[in-house]
Amino acid sequence: MNGNLSRRHFLNLIGSVGGSTAIYQTSLALGLMQDVGELPKLDLLDVSGQRKKVAILGAGIAGLTVAYELERAGYDCTIIEASSRVGGRNVTYRHGDVVDEMGYPQQVNFDKAPHLYFNGGAARIPGHHHRVLHYCRVLGVDLEVMANDNRLAWAQDDAAFGGKPVRVREFTTDARGFMAEIMGKAVNSADFDKPLSDEDMERLMEFIKAYGDLDDNAVYRGSERAGFASGGFLKHGELKGTLDFSEILKSSFWRRGMHFNHAEYWGAPLLTPRGGMDNIVKGFLRNIRSPITRNAQVQSIQLRDQGVDVIYNHRGKRRKLAADYCFNSIPAHFINAIPNNLSKEYVEALSGMRRSSFLKIGLQMKERFWEREKIYGGISFTSQEINQIWYPSHGIFEKKGIVLGAYAFGPEQANKFERMNPAERIQFAARQGEKIHAGYSGHIENGISVAWGRMNHMMGCGNEVHGDNKDAMFDKIQTPDGHHYMIGDQISYHPTWQEGAFASAMYAVGDLDQRVRASEASQG
Repeated sequence: MNGNLSRRHFLNLIGSVGGSTAIYQTSLALGLMQDVGELPKLDLLDVSGQRKKVAILGAGIAGLTVAYELERAGYDCTIIEASSRVGGRNVTYRHGDVVDEMGYPQQVNFDKAPHLYFNGGAARIPGHHHRVLHYCRVLGVDLEVMANDNRLAWAQDDAAFGGKPVRVREFTTDARGFMAEIMGKAVNSADFDKPLSDEDMERLMEFIKAYGDLDDNAVYRGSERAGFASGGFLKHGELKGTLDFSEILKSSFWRRGMHFNHAEYWGAPLLTPRGGMDNIVKGFLRNIRSPITRNAQVQSIQLRDQGVDVIYNHRGKRRKLAADYCFNSIPAHFINAIPNNLSKEYVEALSGMRRSSFLKIGLQMKERFWEREKIYGGISFTSQEINQIWYPSHGIFEKKGIVLGAYAFGPEQANKFERMNPAERIQFAARQGEKIHAGYSGHIENGISVAWGRMNHMMGCGNEVHGDNKDAMFDKIQTPDGHHYMIGDQISYHPTWQEGAFASAMYAVGDLDQRVRASEASQG
Protein backbone atom coordinates (compact mmCIF):
# COMPACT_ATOMS: atom_id res chain seq x y z
CA MET A 1 0.00 0.00 0.00
CA ASN A 2 1.12 3.58 -0.63
CA GLY A 3 3.65 4.61 2.02
CA ASN A 4 1.99 8.04 2.30
CA LEU A 5 -1.29 6.56 3.51
CA SER A 6 -2.03 8.26 6.83
CA ARG A 7 -3.57 6.64 9.89
CA ARG A 8 -6.60 8.89 9.39
CA HIS A 9 -7.13 7.72 5.80
CA PHE A 10 -6.54 4.12 6.86
CA LEU A 11 -9.18 4.39 9.61
CA ASN A 12 -11.59 6.01 7.15
CA LEU A 13 -11.13 3.03 4.85
CA ILE A 14 -11.65 0.62 7.76
CA GLY A 15 -14.78 2.52 8.82
CA SER A 16 -16.32 2.46 5.37
CA VAL A 17 -16.13 -1.31 5.39
CA GLY A 18 -16.60 -2.36 9.00
CA GLY A 19 -18.29 0.60 10.65
CA SER A 20 -17.61 2.17 14.03
CA THR A 21 -16.83 -1.14 15.70
CA ALA A 22 -14.01 -1.82 13.24
CA ILE A 23 -12.62 1.70 13.75
CA TYR A 24 -12.70 1.22 17.52
CA GLN A 25 -10.91 -2.13 17.46
CA THR A 26 -8.32 -0.91 14.95
CA SER A 27 -7.69 2.24 17.01
CA LEU A 28 -7.02 0.06 20.04
CA ALA A 29 -4.54 -2.00 18.03
CA LEU A 30 -2.77 1.16 16.85
CA GLY A 31 -2.65 2.56 20.38
CA LEU A 32 -4.87 5.52 19.44
CA MET A 33 -7.51 4.79 22.08
CA GLN A 34 -7.50 3.53 25.62
CA ASP A 35 -9.31 0.27 26.26
CA VAL A 36 -12.24 0.98 28.56
CA GLY A 37 -12.52 -2.68 29.49
CA GLU A 38 -10.54 -2.28 32.70
CA LEU A 39 -12.88 -1.92 35.66
CA PRO A 40 -11.86 0.78 38.16
CA LYS A 41 -11.19 -0.93 41.47
CA LEU A 42 -12.96 0.35 44.58
CA ASP A 43 -10.72 -0.31 47.57
CA LEU A 44 -12.49 1.84 50.12
CA LEU A 45 -11.09 2.93 53.45
CA ASP A 46 -12.81 1.06 56.28
CA VAL A 47 -14.60 3.60 58.49
CA SER A 48 -16.25 1.08 60.82
CA GLY A 49 -16.82 2.61 64.24
CA GLN A 50 -16.90 6.20 62.97
CA ARG A 51 -20.70 6.16 62.59
CA LYS A 52 -20.66 7.97 59.25
CA LYS A 53 -24.26 8.20 58.06
CA VAL A 54 -25.24 8.19 54.40
CA ALA A 55 -28.64 9.07 52.91
CA ILE A 56 -29.35 7.42 49.56
CA LEU A 57 -32.29 8.92 47.66
CA GLY A 58 -33.66 6.35 45.24
CA ALA A 59 -33.37 2.55 45.24
CA GLY A 60 -32.50 2.17 41.58
CA ILE A 61 -29.32 0.57 40.30
CA ALA A 62 -27.13 3.54 41.24
CA GLY A 63 -28.54 3.81 44.75
CA LEU A 64 -28.25 0.08 45.41
CA THR A 65 -24.65 0.13 44.17
CA VAL A 66 -23.75 2.96 46.55
CA ALA A 67 -25.34 1.09 49.47
CA TYR A 68 -23.56 -2.15 48.58
CA GLU A 69 -20.13 -0.54 48.40
CA LEU A 70 -20.38 1.87 51.32
CA GLU A 71 -21.89 -0.51 53.87
CA ARG A 72 -19.04 -2.95 53.18
CA ALA A 73 -16.68 -0.12 54.13
CA GLY A 74 -18.49 0.51 57.41
CA TYR A 75 -20.85 3.35 56.48
CA ASP A 76 -24.35 3.47 57.98
CA CYS A 77 -26.62 3.74 54.92
CA THR A 78 -30.35 4.46 54.72
CA ILE A 79 -32.21 4.26 51.40
CA ILE A 80 -35.30 6.38 50.73
CA GLU A 81 -37.45 5.21 47.79
CA ALA A 82 -40.49 7.14 46.54
CA SER A 83 -42.28 4.16 44.99
CA SER A 84 -43.51 0.87 46.39
CA ARG A 85 -40.76 -1.14 44.72
CA VAL A 86 -36.99 -1.03 44.26
CA GLY A 87 -34.98 -1.18 41.06
CA GLY A 88 -35.89 2.03 39.23
CA ARG A 89 -36.04 1.32 35.51
CA ASN A 90 -34.71 -2.16 36.10
CA VAL A 91 -38.15 -3.76 36.24
CA THR A 92 -39.47 -7.14 35.16
CA TYR A 93 -43.22 -7.68 34.98
CA ARG A 94 -44.80 -11.02 35.82
CA HIS A 95 -48.23 -12.37 36.70
CA GLY A 96 -49.93 -10.21 39.33
CA ASP A 97 -47.60 -7.21 39.13
CA VAL A 98 -48.85 -3.66 38.62
CA VAL A 99 -47.57 -1.14 36.08
CA ASP A 100 -47.58 2.11 38.06
CA GLU A 101 -48.47 4.54 35.27
CA MET A 102 -50.05 7.80 36.37
CA GLY A 103 -53.73 7.71 35.47
CA TYR A 104 -53.53 4.23 33.95
CA PRO A 105 -52.38 1.63 36.50
CA GLN A 106 -52.36 -1.78 34.83
CA GLN A 107 -52.65 -5.25 36.31
CA VAL A 108 -50.31 -7.75 34.65
CA ASN A 109 -52.36 -10.74 33.52
CA PHE A 110 -49.61 -12.86 32.02
CA ASP A 111 -49.96 -16.54 32.85
CA LYS A 112 -48.02 -17.61 35.91
CA ALA A 113 -45.05 -19.39 34.35
CA PRO A 114 -41.27 -18.90 34.75
CA HIS A 115 -40.71 -17.97 31.11
CA LEU A 116 -43.61 -15.52 30.82
CA TYR A 117 -42.11 -12.21 31.89
CA PHE A 118 -41.41 -8.83 30.31
CA ASN A 119 -38.45 -6.56 30.93
CA GLY A 120 -40.21 -3.21 30.82
CA GLY A 121 -37.07 -1.13 31.21
CA ALA A 122 -33.50 -2.34 30.86
CA ALA A 123 -33.42 -5.51 28.77
CA ARG A 124 -29.92 -5.94 27.32
CA ILE A 125 -26.35 -6.06 28.62
CA PRO A 126 -23.68 -5.43 25.98
CA GLY A 127 -20.62 -7.62 26.39
CA HIS A 128 -18.36 -4.60 26.98
CA HIS A 129 -20.46 -3.12 29.80
CA HIS A 130 -17.94 -4.38 32.29
CA ARG A 131 -19.42 -2.69 35.37
CA VAL A 132 -22.78 -4.42 34.90
CA LEU A 133 -21.04 -7.74 34.33
CA HIS A 134 -18.80 -7.21 37.37
CA TYR A 135 -21.78 -6.80 39.68
CA CYS A 136 -23.63 -9.71 38.09
CA ARG A 137 -20.59 -11.81 38.89
CA VAL A 138 -20.18 -10.72 42.52
CA LEU A 139 -23.93 -10.80 43.20
CA GLY A 140 -24.35 -14.29 41.75
CA VAL A 141 -26.68 -13.29 38.89
CA ASP A 142 -26.98 -16.05 36.29
CA LEU A 143 -26.72 -14.71 32.73
CA GLU A 144 -27.67 -16.08 29.34
CA VAL A 145 -26.99 -14.98 25.78
CA MET A 146 -29.68 -12.83 24.21
CA ALA A 147 -30.24 -12.96 20.45
CA ASN A 148 -30.53 -9.32 19.46
CA ASP A 149 -29.75 -9.65 15.76
CA ASN A 150 -31.63 -12.30 13.78
CA ARG A 151 -31.16 -12.48 10.04
CA LEU A 152 -34.32 -14.59 9.76
CA ALA A 153 -36.44 -11.81 11.26
CA TRP A 154 -38.38 -9.37 9.10
CA ALA A 155 -37.84 -5.89 7.67
CA GLN A 156 -41.09 -4.15 6.73
CA ASP A 157 -41.60 -0.73 5.19
CA ASP A 158 -44.81 0.64 3.72
CA ALA A 159 -42.76 2.48 1.07
CA ALA A 160 -40.98 -0.60 -0.30
CA PHE A 161 -41.88 -4.03 -1.69
CA GLY A 162 -45.56 -3.13 -1.65
CA GLY A 163 -45.44 -2.98 2.14
CA LYS A 164 -44.68 -6.69 2.39
CA PRO A 165 -42.00 -7.86 4.85
CA VAL A 166 -38.75 -9.35 3.59
CA ARG A 167 -36.21 -11.38 5.52
CA VAL A 168 -33.44 -9.30 7.05
CA ARG A 169 -30.80 -11.56 5.52
CA GLU A 170 -32.25 -11.15 2.02
CA PHE A 171 -32.37 -7.39 2.34
CA THR A 172 -28.88 -7.12 3.84
CA THR A 173 -27.24 -9.59 1.45
CA ASP A 174 -28.72 -8.03 -1.67
CA ALA A 175 -28.04 -4.47 -0.52
CA ARG A 176 -24.38 -5.26 0.10
CA GLY A 177 -24.13 -7.24 -3.09
CA PHE A 178 -25.43 -4.41 -5.26
CA MET A 179 -23.28 -1.86 -3.44
CA ALA A 180 -20.21 -4.05 -3.86
CA GLU A 181 -20.94 -4.32 -7.57
CA ILE A 182 -21.06 -0.53 -7.81
CA MET A 183 -17.79 -0.29 -5.86
CA GLY A 184 -16.20 -2.82 -8.18
CA LYS A 185 -17.18 -0.82 -11.24
CA ALA A 186 -15.82 2.35 -9.65
CA VAL A 187 -12.49 0.72 -8.82
CA ASN A 188 -12.11 -0.52 -12.39
CA SER A 189 -13.00 2.88 -13.83
CA ALA A 190 -10.26 4.82 -15.54
CA ASP A 191 -11.37 7.79 -13.47
CA PHE A 192 -10.57 6.03 -10.20
CA ASP A 193 -7.87 8.06 -8.46
CA LYS A 194 -5.82 5.36 -6.83
CA PRO A 195 -2.94 5.83 -4.39
CA LEU A 196 -2.61 2.04 -4.32
CA SER A 197 -0.18 -0.31 -5.97
CA ASP A 198 -1.37 -2.71 -8.67
CA GLU A 199 -1.03 -5.54 -6.18
CA ASP A 200 -3.17 -3.71 -3.63
CA MET A 201 -5.72 -2.85 -6.31
CA GLU A 202 -6.02 -6.54 -7.07
CA ARG A 203 -6.49 -7.31 -3.39
CA LEU A 204 -9.07 -4.54 -3.10
CA MET A 205 -11.10 -6.08 -5.92
CA GLU A 206 -10.89 -9.47 -4.22
CA PHE A 207 -12.11 -7.87 -1.02
CA ILE A 208 -15.05 -6.20 -2.79
CA LYS A 209 -16.02 -9.49 -4.43
CA ALA A 210 -15.88 -11.29 -1.09
CA TYR A 211 -17.80 -8.53 0.69
CA GLY A 212 -20.69 -8.60 -1.77
CA ASP A 213 -20.35 -12.24 -2.90
CA LEU A 214 -19.89 -11.13 -6.51
CA ASP A 215 -19.15 -13.44 -9.42
CA ASP A 216 -15.84 -13.51 -11.32
CA ASN A 217 -16.98 -10.54 -13.39
CA ALA A 218 -17.71 -8.49 -10.25
CA VAL A 219 -21.46 -8.72 -10.86
CA TYR A 220 -23.97 -9.48 -8.11
CA ARG A 221 -26.33 -12.28 -9.15
CA GLY A 222 -27.60 -13.36 -5.74
CA SER A 223 -25.99 -15.19 -2.84
CA GLU A 224 -26.55 -18.16 -0.57
CA ARG A 225 -26.12 -15.67 2.29
CA ALA A 226 -29.71 -14.65 1.58
CA GLY A 227 -30.88 -18.26 1.94
CA PHE A 228 -31.99 -20.79 -0.65
CA ALA A 229 -35.26 -20.77 -2.55
CA SER A 230 -35.21 -24.57 -2.31
CA GLY A 231 -32.80 -27.41 -1.63
CA GLY A 232 -29.48 -26.83 0.01
CA PHE A 233 -29.20 -30.09 1.94
CA LEU A 234 -30.11 -33.29 0.09
CA LYS A 235 -30.31 -31.46 -3.22
CA HIS A 236 -28.27 -28.70 -4.73
CA GLY A 237 -29.43 -25.37 -3.32
CA GLU A 238 -31.30 -23.05 -5.66
CA LEU A 239 -30.49 -19.41 -5.03
CA LYS A 240 -33.29 -16.97 -4.40
CA GLY A 241 -33.90 -14.26 -6.93
CA THR A 242 -32.48 -10.91 -5.90
CA LEU A 243 -34.63 -8.15 -4.53
CA ASP A 244 -35.19 -5.08 -6.68
CA PHE A 245 -32.39 -2.63 -5.84
CA SER A 246 -34.71 0.35 -6.30
CA GLU A 247 -37.08 -1.15 -3.72
CA ILE A 248 -34.16 -1.63 -1.34
CA LEU A 249 -33.33 2.06 -1.67
CA LYS A 250 -36.95 3.02 -0.99
CA SER A 251 -36.95 1.17 2.31
CA SER A 252 -35.90 2.94 5.51
CA PHE A 253 -34.43 -0.29 6.89
CA TRP A 254 -30.95 0.48 5.54
CA ARG A 255 -30.86 3.77 7.45
CA ARG A 256 -30.75 2.14 10.86
CA GLY A 257 -32.00 -1.42 11.25
CA MET A 258 -29.60 -2.90 8.71
CA HIS A 259 -26.59 -1.58 10.60
CA PHE A 260 -27.81 -1.62 14.20
CA ASN A 261 -25.91 -4.80 15.04
CA HIS A 262 -22.67 -2.93 14.28
CA ALA A 263 -23.44 -0.16 16.78
CA GLU A 264 -21.53 0.07 20.04
CA TYR A 265 -24.40 -1.07 22.25
CA TRP A 266 -26.24 -3.58 20.10
CA GLY A 267 -23.59 -5.82 18.60
CA ALA A 268 -23.12 -9.40 19.74
CA PRO A 269 -22.63 -10.65 22.32
CA LEU A 270 -25.56 -9.34 24.29
CA LEU A 271 -26.51 -10.87 27.61
CA THR A 272 -29.48 -10.80 29.95
CA PRO A 273 -30.15 -12.30 33.40
CA ARG A 274 -31.82 -15.68 33.21
CA GLY A 275 -35.41 -15.28 34.38
CA GLY A 276 -35.60 -11.48 34.15
CA MET A 277 -33.47 -8.34 34.41
CA ASP A 278 -34.67 -7.68 37.95
CA ASN A 279 -32.53 -10.57 39.14
CA ILE A 280 -29.78 -7.94 39.37
CA VAL A 281 -31.96 -6.03 41.84
CA LYS A 282 -32.68 -9.23 43.75
CA GLY A 283 -28.95 -9.90 43.85
CA PHE A 284 -28.37 -6.55 45.55
CA LEU A 285 -31.17 -7.17 48.04
CA ARG A 286 -29.56 -10.47 49.00
CA ASN A 287 -26.26 -8.74 49.64
CA ILE A 288 -27.07 -5.46 51.38
CA ARG A 289 -28.29 -4.85 54.92
CA SER A 290 -29.14 -1.16 54.59
CA PRO A 291 -32.78 -0.40 55.42
CA ILE A 292 -34.97 0.67 52.50
CA THR A 293 -37.94 2.91 53.28
CA ARG A 294 -40.41 2.60 50.42
CA ASN A 295 -43.33 4.91 49.62
CA ALA A 296 -41.27 7.79 50.98
CA GLN A 297 -41.26 11.06 49.03
CA VAL A 298 -38.46 13.57 49.62
CA GLN A 299 -39.76 17.04 50.57
CA SER A 300 -36.58 18.95 51.34
CA ILE A 301 -32.81 18.69 50.84
CA GLN A 302 -30.74 21.05 52.97
CA LEU A 303 -26.95 21.13 52.94
CA ARG A 304 -25.00 21.72 56.15
CA ASP A 305 -21.30 22.50 56.53
CA GLN A 306 -20.56 18.87 57.32
CA GLY A 307 -23.64 17.04 56.14
CA VAL A 308 -27.09 16.98 54.57
CA ASP A 309 -30.57 16.97 56.12
CA VAL A 310 -33.32 15.20 54.18
CA ILE A 311 -37.00 15.70 55.02
CA TYR A 312 -39.35 13.09 53.60
CA ASN A 313 -42.97 12.01 53.90
CA HIS A 314 -43.63 8.37 54.72
CA ARG A 315 -47.24 7.26 54.78
CA GLY A 316 -48.45 10.71 55.84
CA LYS A 317 -45.77 11.29 58.48
CA ARG A 318 -43.02 13.88 58.11
CA ARG A 319 -39.60 12.49 58.97
CA LYS A 320 -36.04 13.82 59.03
CA LEU A 321 -32.86 11.98 58.07
CA ALA A 322 -29.63 13.67 59.12
CA ALA A 323 -26.64 12.33 57.20
CA ASP A 324 -22.98 13.06 56.74
CA TYR A 325 -23.35 12.49 52.99
CA CYS A 326 -26.22 12.26 50.52
CA PHE A 327 -26.31 10.34 47.22
CA ASN A 328 -29.25 11.51 45.15
CA SER A 329 -30.75 9.74 42.12
CA ILE A 330 -34.02 11.69 42.05
CA PRO A 331 -34.79 12.66 38.42
CA ALA A 332 -33.08 15.98 37.77
CA HIS A 333 -36.26 17.62 36.48
CA PHE A 334 -37.89 17.06 39.88
CA ILE A 335 -35.13 18.73 41.91
CA ASN A 336 -36.35 22.30 41.45
CA ALA A 337 -39.76 21.30 42.78
CA ILE A 338 -38.15 20.09 46.02
CA PRO A 339 -37.09 22.83 48.49
CA ASN A 340 -33.30 22.82 48.65
CA ASN A 341 -30.30 25.03 49.23
CA LEU A 342 -28.09 23.56 46.54
CA SER A 343 -25.80 26.08 44.86
CA LYS A 344 -27.22 28.25 42.09
CA GLU A 345 -24.79 26.83 39.52
CA TYR A 346 -25.66 23.28 40.53
CA VAL A 347 -29.41 23.89 40.21
CA GLU A 348 -28.95 25.62 36.85
CA ALA A 349 -27.02 22.61 35.54
CA LEU A 350 -29.75 20.25 36.73
CA SER A 351 -32.40 22.49 35.16
CA GLY A 352 -30.72 22.09 31.78
CA MET A 353 -31.48 18.38 31.74
CA ARG A 354 -34.68 16.93 30.31
CA ARG A 355 -36.00 13.39 30.54
CA SER A 356 -36.35 11.24 27.44
CA SER A 357 -39.56 9.46 26.48
CA PHE A 358 -39.68 5.73 25.78
CA LEU A 359 -42.52 3.25 25.60
CA LYS A 360 -42.58 -0.53 25.45
CA ILE A 361 -45.49 -2.88 24.92
CA GLY A 362 -45.38 -6.48 26.12
CA LEU A 363 -47.81 -8.98 24.59
CA GLN A 364 -48.59 -12.52 25.73
CA MET A 365 -49.08 -14.72 22.67
CA LYS A 366 -51.13 -17.88 22.96
CA GLU A 367 -48.66 -19.69 20.73
CA ARG A 368 -45.12 -19.07 19.53
CA PHE A 369 -46.09 -18.58 15.88
CA TRP A 370 -42.78 -16.86 15.09
CA GLU A 371 -40.94 -20.12 15.64
CA ARG A 372 -42.93 -21.62 12.76
CA GLU A 373 -41.40 -18.81 10.71
CA LYS A 374 -37.92 -19.99 11.82
CA ILE A 375 -37.44 -17.01 14.14
CA TYR A 376 -35.81 -17.72 17.50
CA GLY A 377 -35.03 -14.46 19.28
CA GLY A 378 -33.96 -11.22 17.66
CA ILE A 379 -35.83 -8.24 16.28
CA SER A 380 -38.05 -7.46 13.30
CA PHE A 381 -38.03 -3.86 12.07
CA THR A 382 -40.81 -1.75 10.60
CA SER A 383 -41.25 1.82 9.41
CA GLN A 384 -44.48 2.00 11.43
CA GLU A 385 -44.77 3.65 14.84
CA ILE A 386 -44.21 0.39 16.73
CA ASN A 387 -40.65 0.41 15.29
CA GLN A 388 -39.70 -3.10 16.39
CA ILE A 389 -40.98 -6.50 17.47
CA TRP A 390 -38.69 -8.46 19.81
CA TYR A 391 -38.92 -12.24 20.09
CA PRO A 392 -37.85 -13.97 23.30
CA SER A 393 -34.54 -15.83 23.25
CA HIS A 394 -35.68 -17.98 26.16
CA GLY A 395 -38.53 -20.47 26.45
CA ILE A 396 -37.94 -21.96 23.00
CA PHE A 397 -40.55 -24.66 22.17
CA GLU A 398 -42.78 -23.58 25.06
CA LYS A 399 -46.43 -23.14 24.11
CA LYS A 400 -46.66 -19.42 24.87
CA GLY A 401 -44.32 -16.45 24.91
CA ILE A 402 -44.07 -12.74 25.58
CA VAL A 403 -43.03 -10.52 22.69
CA LEU A 404 -42.18 -6.85 22.73
CA GLY A 405 -44.89 -5.53 20.44
CA ALA A 406 -43.73 -1.92 20.23
CA TYR A 407 -40.67 0.11 21.17
CA ALA A 408 -41.32 3.82 20.74
CA PHE A 409 -38.38 6.10 21.46
CA GLY A 410 -38.18 9.84 21.17
CA PRO A 411 -40.84 12.37 22.14
CA GLU A 412 -42.88 12.33 18.93
CA GLN A 413 -43.52 8.59 18.77
CA ALA A 414 -43.69 8.00 22.52
CA ASN A 415 -46.07 10.91 23.07
CA LYS A 416 -48.44 9.52 20.45
CA PHE A 417 -48.73 6.30 22.44
CA GLU A 418 -48.95 8.19 25.74
CA ARG A 419 -52.08 9.99 24.54
CA MET A 420 -53.79 6.60 24.18
CA ASN A 421 -55.10 4.52 27.05
CA PRO A 422 -53.49 1.09 27.59
CA ALA A 423 -56.20 -0.80 25.69
CA GLU A 424 -55.86 1.54 22.71
CA ARG A 425 -52.10 1.05 22.69
CA ILE A 426 -52.48 -2.72 22.52
CA GLN A 427 -54.99 -2.44 19.68
CA PHE A 428 -52.75 -0.02 17.79
CA ALA A 429 -49.72 -2.31 18.15
CA ALA A 430 -51.81 -5.31 17.09
CA ARG A 431 -52.92 -3.62 13.86
CA GLN A 432 -49.40 -2.63 12.91
CA GLY A 433 -48.05 -6.07 13.78
CA GLU A 434 -50.38 -7.55 11.15
CA LYS A 435 -48.18 -6.07 8.42
CA ILE A 436 -45.28 -8.21 9.66
CA HIS A 437 -47.12 -11.37 10.72
CA ALA A 438 -50.47 -12.23 9.12
CA GLY A 439 -52.95 -13.13 11.87
CA TYR A 440 -50.79 -11.40 14.49
CA SER A 441 -53.65 -9.84 16.46
CA GLY A 442 -55.42 -13.18 16.78
CA HIS A 443 -52.52 -14.57 18.80
CA ILE A 444 -52.63 -11.84 21.47
CA GLU A 445 -54.11 -12.95 24.80
CA ASN A 446 -53.27 -9.89 26.88
CA GLY A 447 -50.64 -7.22 27.22
CA ILE A 448 -49.22 -4.24 29.08
CA SER A 449 -47.68 -0.95 28.06
CA VAL A 450 -44.87 0.78 29.93
CA ALA A 451 -44.89 4.50 29.11
CA TRP A 452 -41.86 5.86 30.94
CA GLY A 453 -42.96 9.45 30.39
CA ARG A 454 -46.00 8.72 32.56
CA MET A 455 -44.50 6.33 35.12
CA ASN A 456 -45.12 7.45 38.69
CA HIS A 457 -42.15 9.10 40.44
CA MET A 458 -40.13 9.07 37.20
CA MET A 459 -41.94 10.86 34.38
CA GLY A 460 -39.33 9.86 31.82
CA CYS A 461 -35.98 8.15 31.65
CA GLY A 462 -32.39 8.87 30.71
CA ASN A 463 -31.57 12.46 29.84
CA GLU A 464 -31.64 14.92 27.00
CA VAL A 465 -28.95 17.58 27.22
CA HIS A 466 -28.63 20.05 24.37
CA GLY A 467 -26.42 23.02 23.61
CA ASP A 468 -22.74 23.88 23.47
CA ASN A 469 -22.30 23.72 27.25
CA LYS A 470 -23.13 20.01 27.55
CA ASP A 471 -19.68 19.02 28.80
CA ALA A 472 -19.60 21.86 31.33
CA MET A 473 -23.05 20.87 32.56
CA PHE A 474 -22.01 17.26 33.09
CA ASP A 475 -18.81 18.36 34.83
CA LYS A 476 -20.88 20.42 37.27
CA ILE A 477 -23.45 17.77 38.19
CA GLN A 478 -20.84 15.01 38.42
CA THR A 479 -19.02 17.13 41.01
CA PRO A 480 -20.44 17.05 44.55
CA ASP A 481 -22.16 20.14 45.93
CA GLY A 482 -20.85 20.11 49.46
CA HIS A 483 -21.65 16.66 50.83
CA HIS A 484 -24.35 16.06 48.20
CA TYR A 485 -23.75 13.81 45.16
CA MET A 486 -26.00 13.29 42.14
CA ILE A 487 -25.96 9.72 40.78
CA GLY A 488 -27.76 7.67 38.16
CA ASP A 489 -27.55 7.09 34.42
CA GLN A 490 -29.09 10.54 33.96
CA ILE A 491 -25.77 12.22 34.81
CA SER A 492 -23.71 9.96 32.56
CA TYR A 493 -22.92 9.95 28.87
CA HIS A 494 -24.66 6.55 28.74
CA PRO A 495 -28.25 7.52 29.63
CA THR A 496 -30.85 4.74 29.78
CA TRP A 497 -28.10 2.10 30.10
CA GLN A 498 -27.39 0.43 33.43
CA GLU A 499 -23.68 0.83 32.76
CA GLY A 500 -24.16 4.59 33.12
CA ALA A 501 -25.88 4.13 36.49
CA PHE A 502 -23.13 1.84 37.76
CA ALA A 503 -20.44 4.22 36.47
CA SER A 504 -21.98 7.23 38.23
CA ALA A 505 -22.27 5.33 41.52
CA MET A 506 -18.71 4.02 41.42
CA TYR A 507 -17.36 7.45 40.53
CA ALA A 508 -19.23 9.14 43.38
CA VAL A 509 -18.23 6.48 45.92
CA GLY A 510 -14.61 6.76 44.82
CA ASP A 511 -14.72 10.54 45.21
CA LEU A 512 -16.15 10.24 48.72
CA ASP A 513 -13.41 7.78 49.65
CA GLN A 514 -10.72 10.21 48.49
CA ARG A 515 -12.26 12.99 50.58
CA VAL A 516 -12.40 10.82 53.68
CA ARG A 517 -8.81 9.68 53.21
CA ALA A 518 -7.65 13.28 52.73
CA SER A 519 -9.54 14.38 55.84
CA GLU A 520 -8.02 11.64 57.97
CA ALA A 521 -4.55 12.36 56.61
CA SER A 522 -4.89 16.05 57.51
CA GLN A 523 -5.96 15.16 61.04
CA GLY A 524 -3.21 12.61 61.49
